[in-house]
Amino acid sequence: MRHAAWVLGYHGCDETTGESILRGQDEIRVSTNRFDWLGEGAYFWENSYSRALHWANFLKDTPGSSKSRIKRPFVIGAIIDPGNCLDLTQYESLEILKGAYAPCQESFRLAKMKMPKNEPGDPTDVDLVKRKLDCAVINYLHSMRAREKQPSFDTVRAPFMEGGFLFEGSKLHSMTHLQWCVRNPKISILGYFRPR
Repeated sequence: MRHAAWVLGYHGCDETTGESILRGQDEIRVSTNRFDWLGEGAYFWENSYSRALHWANFLKDTPGSSKSRIKRPFVIGAIIDPGNCLDLTQYESLEILKGAYAPCQESFRLAKMKMPKNEPGDPTDVDLVKRKLDCAVINYLHSMRAREKQPSFDTVRAPFMEGGFLFEGSKLHSMTHLQWCVRNPKISILGYFRPR
């Protein structure tokens, strides 16, 4: 699905990495963790500098949570051209992804492998932050579309209701956000900027 407008995304990282990207000496890293929420790609918080900074601080304080070491939390902004977007706020995209589940499950069965499951990151985690199942199905969808010579998705967008309830009796969550996964930053990121 074509997304109608460019998007401002924010990425939390180490200051050295961010400055290197802003100078054009480096490119943002594409994550290939088996538990990434939206499959392989570079991750951005939609319109949320503060959540990107919060994430960078979290990674600094819990160094085992990421391959990248963060000494000085930093945020870079990106202008994202969503291109052909698997937008999981849209019914059509949800149906496309749902349709990939059964063939993905069958491929694991044929390979005599267990289907991944979403898992907690620690004993107190109720959000199941290790999204191994979701990641596997999304990555399978991308490979299935490539095999079938269907147009590839450039980006994936999804809302996440994360964190405890905002207040007693509420269904709103304290860390709700929109996240973007950019599959090929060299194509979909039009430019980086230093947020004010």
